[in-house]
Amino acid sequence: MAGAIIENMSTKKLVIVGVILLLFQAFSFMVGGLIAPSPTTAVHYLATKCVDTVKTHHKGSNWFMPWGPDQCSKIRDFDEAMAKRIEANNIVFAVHIPLPNREMSAWFQFMLVILQFDIAFRMQNQIEDGALVTMDVGLAYRDSTLSEWTEMAHSTEHRKLSCNFTATKTYENEGRYYECDLLPFMEVGSVAHKYYLLNIRLPVNERKKVNIGIGEIKDIRLVSIHQNGGFTKVWFAMKTFLTPSVLIIMIWYWRRITQMTRPPVLLEKIIFALGISMTFINMPVEWFSVGFNWTWMLLFGDIRQGIFYAMLLSFWIVFCGEHLMDQTERNRFSVYWKQVGPIVFGSFCLFIFDMCERGVQLKNPFYSIWASDVGTELAMAFIIVAGICACLYFLFLCFMVFQVFRNISGKRSSLPAMTKARRLHYEGLIFRFKFLMLVTLACAAMTVIFFIISQVNEGHWHWGGYTVQVNSAFFTGIYGMWNLYVFALMFLYAPSHKRYGDEQSSADQAGNSGEDIQLTTTITHVDGPTEIYKMTGKEAQE
Repeated sequence: MAGAIIENMSTKKLVIVGVILLLFQAFSFMVGGLIAPSPTTAVHYLATKCVDTVKTHHKGSNWFMPWGPDQCSKIRDFDEAMAKRIEANNIVFAVHIPLPNREMSAWFQFMLVILQFDIAFRMQNQIEDGALVTMDVGLAYRDSTLSEWTEMAHSTEHRKLSCNFTATKTYENEGRYYECDLLPFMEVGSVAHKYYLLNIRLPVNERKKVNIGIGEIKDIRLVSIHQNGGFTKVWFAMKTFLTPSVLIIMIWYWRRITQMTRPPVLLEKIIFALGISMTFINMPVEWFSVGFNWTWMLLFGDIRQGIFYAMLLSFWIVFCGEHLMDQTERNRFSVYWKQVGPIVFGSFCLFIFDMCERGVQLKNPFYSIWASDVGTELAMAFIIVAGICACLYFLFLCFMVFQVFRNISGKRSSLPAMTKARRLHYEGLIFRFKFLMLVTLACAAMTVIFFIISQVNEGHWHWGGYTVQVNSAFFTGIYGMWNLYVFALMFLYAPSHKRYGDEQSSADQAGNSGEDIQLTTTITHVDGPTEIYKMTGKEAQE
């Protein structure tokens, strides 16, 4: 049997390949650490209090600019509004994004806006338990300072206040501010325009108890978060470079598989499927988002990443399972339904969770699953359960790798009966395979860490707590690691044209046939990519 490249390539060449892959891995980290800026930028805004003197808020045709030649009629604070007898319903909080003399860019990819209220304590106007703020919000855009504003979205939103007053609630402490949690406000899946304008109203209706018992709101602060344009360009460049690299090795790999006289086994098929999923996530379709207003790119990116996660986690289960000698029905995907089923179900839950938020945001960018108590509890539970499941998966994978190592170690009892040359050959194969399994575990550990940090980082704005900083090097490094791992698998498990033992004499082969009879009794009846694969399946075949 010719075997795979991982078995027949000389140690010197294999080391060279390993060093090259290691250098590329280091380079992928350096690209993010030294070249790319931070993945995101946060810009703080203080809303300007405008006065709707003509009461056009029911018509929705008037937009209030906080500054510039068309700026609105402004007030400094609510004391001035009371002095001028301006009703709360006629006050509009206006925020222009970006700051003066700047422009937004399509390279920013997305825009996430977080809201925070500055609420002063008053003995006669305290925040009630479960206080709900009702906001009449509008979003408009334009691409020139001379053009008119065009409405992009309009909605009536509710946000539950979560505020804490640290001082004693006495008249002496009136005027001090509550400590309020950040609230999710808006998320836009593309930044296709140069200027954005937010108008926020807090309508008051005592009869319907609208915005009653929410304290004395002094100001509204917003934090706008977008992807850095420099990071976007580096990210797109990596995708553009890696897509043809993985695609070429995938075509080359499958071409070698189809040239064999036997049909492909499950392990070879799932390696090819992993290559397809890697190519799918690599495709730099994001280039089109620079020229087109594709608000669904965030959702599409999450779907692509979810498919790759499911494929990668399923591959590791099958990869280990196919090398377990107590596997009675190897080379059948249906055997792994107990392990792969939960992975598919979890991926489906991820998709549903994503559709519940980002799917709705395609129509209403102000919607957030975190806005309600039930949604917050579900989202929090999902993040915690996802993290626990990821850790449990990694522990299960470690257990499977341990089983594979134990089964291979049991086979080594046959090695002393062989000649020295043949024994060294099999020991070399076992060492190479074990090293690959350890690399697989390291890759799995980094993937699980990246998944957990991504979930925590996505949720920390909503539920407070410690902020996990995911820098550019981690993003580019993990992404490069996935590509290099898939590249290495397809290269090392491709059928080799070199045959071990071709240079040996027939006499030596005859002498060896009796020595390794225990190890290879049924190898000739087992089809597979490597000798280790056949060796570990011996007992199952018997």
